[in-house]
Amino acid sequence: MKQIITIIIILASTLSFAQVDSTLFKRQKTETTQQLNMDAVYNRPFLSYGKLPVSVGGYAEVNWQHISTDGISEGHQFQMRRMTLFVASTISKRIKFLSEIEFEEGGKEIAIEFASLDVEFQPLFNLRGGIIMNPIGAFNQNHDGPKWEFTDRPISATQMLPATWSNAGFGLFGKNYQNDWMFGYELYLSGSFDDAIIDNEESKTFLPASKNNTERFEESASGTPLTTAKIAIRNKYFGEIGLSYMGGIYNTFQEDGIVLDGKRRLNVFAIDYTTTIPKTNTFITGEWAWINVDVPETYSQQYGNKQYGGFLDIVHPVLKRKMLGWEHAVLNLACRLEYVDWNVGTFKETGGNIGEEIWSVMPAVSFRPTPQTVFRLNYRIQRQTDILNNAPEKTGGFSFGISSYF
Repeated sequence: MKQIITIIIILASTLSFAQVDSTLFKRQKTETTQQLNMDAVYNRPFLSYGKLPVSVGGYAEVNWQHISTDGISEGHQFQMRRMTLFVASTISKRIKFLSEIEFEEGGKEIAIEFASLDVEFQPLFNLRGGIIMNPIGAFNQNHDGPKWEFTDRPISATQMLPATWSNAGFGLFGKNYQNDWMFGYELYLSGSFDDAIIDNEESKTFLPASKNNTERFEESASGTPLTTAKIAIRNKYFGEIGLSYMGGIYNTFQEDGIVLDGKRRLNVFAIDYTTTIPKTNTFITGEWAWINVDVPETYSQQYGNKQYGGFLDIVHPVLKRKMLGWEHAVLNLACRLEYVDWNVGTFKETGGNIGEEIWSVMPAVSFRPTPQTVFRLNYRIQRQTDILNNAPEKTGGFSFGISSYF
């Protein structure tokens, strides 16, 4: 099963259905309503009042789940996963500000995920500075709950890549239209990862551990920038494909001018793909990423220097009509396939395969009374092996959730 999932995800990879017109590029005249994943930061509903210079918006997610692993369950769980607020302002002609503030677990965690000033010189050349969302893959930028038919975010995006990974930094971005084609790019220098990716409670190479370091918004552990670059091409008929890279020095190799260690790099490559099959209106969304980390030789083999994984979402509308009083409601059938290998390779001593793998299949039914609100019922079938490839943990169960912009 995991080999089938891996092949399908690689062949079909990535993200999104945009919902609101981008404001940054409205000066550029075009008849197309197509958007790139990079537009996700602006493709959100905002509410403005009169001549006030500030617009606001946001979304919320609430879930119920009953999940068990090897027959052991915590029972019925009710979760207010997150509430996110957007605040945007057009400061002056071609100068805009947008922020995204997220409240998780009932306010236990509060984070500024995005807060940037955008200055437009021309559609292909724009400056962005502030707390940026690093454009690795597609999900990291296009993560809003109401855009998805699943209560959980992809495993590869949250437990391999650090979902909603953002840093303070600067960069350039732009896009251009040509007939049925669109091209977009982003290039940023920002704060970076730290030693936590190989020194964490997970006891494995784990990039999301760096999210716990809030000091990264003020100083970089290595004193060197993280480079993130992405190019995307979209055709009106064939969809969008994106190629992205993120890399840099992650360790504190010197302090106060004293060299403590050699420079150690991490490099991440990702491919994402989004398309809609015209005759059936079926959405296909996927992403696949490869991670390479320079792990010290003194570390045990449980800290992998190579990882890869991804996901594939297939969403098919089975009914579009007036339902329950909503004029343009949609009932969808969906399925998500996921696979992650946190430690690619074999043991030096035996030549046997190193474990730390997971695969998951998640069928779903979703109901959208409007494009901005989704009711979703999922069932998870998941298998996870430990580093020694012992019999996998078997996880399964239902989850139900509501997510909506407001």
